[in-house]
Amino acid sequence: MFAIFKTFFLLGWISFGGPAAHIGYFRQTFVEKLKWLNDADYAQLVALSQFLPGPGSSQVGFALGYKRGGLGGACAAFVGFTLPSVIIMVLLALMASHVTDTDVFQNLVHGLKLLAVVVVADAAWGMYKNFCKSTLTVSLCLITAIALLLLPGIMTQMGVLLLAALVGMLCLKGTPQTTPPGSRFKANWLPLAIFVGLFTGLPFIAHLTPSVALFNDFYQAGSLVFGGGHVVLPLLQNILGDGLSQDAFLTGYAAAQAVPGPMFTFATYLGYALMPANPVTGALLATLAVFLPGFLLLLGVLKNWQLLSSRPAIAGALSGVNAAVVGLLVAALYQPVFTSAVQSAQDITLILVGFYLLKQLKLHIVWLVLAFILAGVTMGLV
Repeated sequence: MFAIFKTFFLLGWISFGGPAAHIGYFRQTFVEKLKWLNDADYAQLVALSQFLPGPGSSQVGFALGYKRGGLGGACAAFVGFTLPSVIIMVLLALMASHVTDTDVFQNLVHGLKLLAVVVVADAAWGMYKNFCKSTLTVSLCLITAIALLLLPGIMTQMGVLLLAALVGMLCLKGTPQTTPPGSRFKANWLPLAIFVGLFTGLPFIAHLTPSVALFNDFYQAGSLVFGGGHVVLPLLQNILGDGLSQDAFLTGYAAAQAVPGPMFTFATYLGYALMPANPVTGALLATLAVFLPGFLLLLGVLKNWQLLSSRPAIAGALSGVNAAVVGLLVAALYQPVFTSAVQSAQDITLILVGFYLLKQLKLHIVWLVLAFILAGVTMGLV
């Protein structure tokens, strides 16, 4: 458990760039370096996270921990990966706008966004080589990328993934995985029952205490977020209403994009501000509430997903979805990763140098983070 926690805790400090970049960091660490699983198994976890509401990259991390050490490993992975971001968000909430508005901080963030371009590009290329080996899979990848670039949104994402699954089931020859003798399909109903119970029951008791009301608000938001951390902003604005000022929302949102780890720790910042009498408790309650729905749903279907993937038709569908996931990464590489980071020829130059350092010189990601921070601050001063 400690080894799992340690690995994810270190990743939590350096995983800048949002969900698409996190998928790249996870692949580099757990597929290429530690070899906890192969690319096919990893792509299945990524594909599964796309079908469920909640924080996609954190669900992938949670599933990686589960595959390695069961429920305890999953919790160790979640706490390890999320804790650095929670600590930073609490500190930023303490200091409010005194740090986030400074030029040095903005330049630092710019450098880290450029690193995210390198990481996502590496992930997209690596997965493309593994999952787009036929005309059909290349076509599914291309169609997915084009659809999301022209019509970005959760409905488009779900539509192309379902289309890819259908095409894969009908046209791609599934390679079934071996399963132990006597393996049977068994629904894991307990976490699903807890999810439904909290989703339907919390609104009826939310009036009892401010803590329960806060937990309910963030749980409802976490239950409805399809498409990653950016979607949580309008959801929370609608749910919380006038409970927090627009400036506080935007400051917390900007901070969540700047710090490493999952964007859902935006809830940490808001929870701190919403419970001024006990801000740390508010921050922790909001964080737990917004992550919990996605993890309960994942636990409910993860074992079933692995058993189902051993069947030829499902394996074929997964081949199609894997190709589509590569398209998702390609689209994310452009929007929001590239468009929010690249502003000049200097930025392109730094990205090319970073890709060379990562792929040719095999420079460790920690040193790349430090190099891009230094480069970002230096370019801002020149």
